[in-house]
Amino acid sequence: MKRRDFLKKAAVGAAVAGASATLISCGQQQQQQETTKTTSKKIKWRMATSWPKAFDTIYGGAETVAARVKAMTNGQFEIIPYAGGELVGGLEVFDAVSQGTVEMGHTASYYYVGKNPAFGFDTAIPFGLTYRQQNAWLYNGGGIEAMRKIYAEHNIVNFPAGNTGVQMGGWFRKEVNTVADLQGLKMRIPGLGGKVMSRLGVTVQVLAGGEIYPALERGVIDATEWVGPYDDEKAGFYKVAKYYYHPGWWEPAPTLSLYVNQKAWDSLPKEYQEIIASAAAEANLDMMVDYDSKNPKALNSLVSKGVEMREFSQEILEAARKEAYALYDELAAGDAQFKSIYEGWKAFKEESDPWFNTAEASYSRFNLK
Repeated sequence: MKRRDFLKKAAVGAAVAGASATLISCGQQQQQQETTKTTSKKIKWRMATSWPKAFDTIYGGAETVAARVKAMTNGQFEIIPYAGGELVGGLEVFDAVSQGTVEMGHTASYYYVGKNPAFGFDTAIPFGLTYRQQNAWLYNGGGIEAMRKIYAEHNIVNFPAGNTGVQMGGWFRKEVNTVADLQGLKMRIPGLGGKVMSRLGVTVQVLAGGEIYPALERGVIDATEWVGPYDDEKAGFYKVAKYYYHPGWWEPAPTLSLYVNQKAWDSLPKEYQEIIASAAAEANLDMMVDYDSKNPKALNSLVSKGVEMREFSQEILEAARKEAYALYDELAAGDAQFKSIYEGWKAFKEESDPWFNTAEASYSRFNLK
């Protein structure tokens, strides 16, 4: 090849390569500009919750989501949490998000088992999974996917966004040693745990967090469950009911859920959707860490104030477990959605329990003696 021809072809090749690089660069710049344009518009959402602000750890799950979303979007996406009753009632969060009255909500799904008993699985069901088991089922055992099929019917996208760990069995004005002692007892207890207690003869009431103390003080209810020592001490239940029972067999690891209205969710760019998912997961971890660090001191404080600790009798525990699984079988027989989730959940639990009993429980039994 002659030198002149070579140089001519080289020049043409360089020009083509330069043009291609320019086109690629322009394409990347345009894509970046479009992404920036999509996320540069400031977004402001409202989040209704079921919690009084005084319960700072459980309400803190909503605050964690809001703070992390704001930080990860450099202030472009702001979520304002509201305490129960400020926008809607504490037990009305589901409907508010479903109907688009608010874009987001933070609540406990078992408040809404009247709409569908399968919502209990999203929080906790009696004699169910521990915190680690619950997370494993939700994130890796198909739990979130199963629940989202139901939430989709109500225009809601759900995320785990907090957990209290195993709860206490609650506050009682008088001792309950036998199943007969439960007959006619008026107790605040939501979810499927309430249905089991009802089968044991308890008169069940469902009250939002802020309504519990006045009802217990006035004798409208004889007993209540809430969360655990830290929140219970702040609520002052020990002032009007001195017997503190454990364990909270109806809530071995209740997950608190973040709800997002489907239309609002679809309006978000993909990166903002991912940020919400990450913020919810962080809240799920942070809440458990907070409770595990605060509950021990609070329990000691309650005991020092004269609270009398009581463990549920074997008779009550065995009767309650029998009724719980009888209830699940009845619900599964009449509800295809419940049956589908229950069968998958039950298989997961049956596989998981031996492992946790082998390592975790055996260590605890020895170490805590």
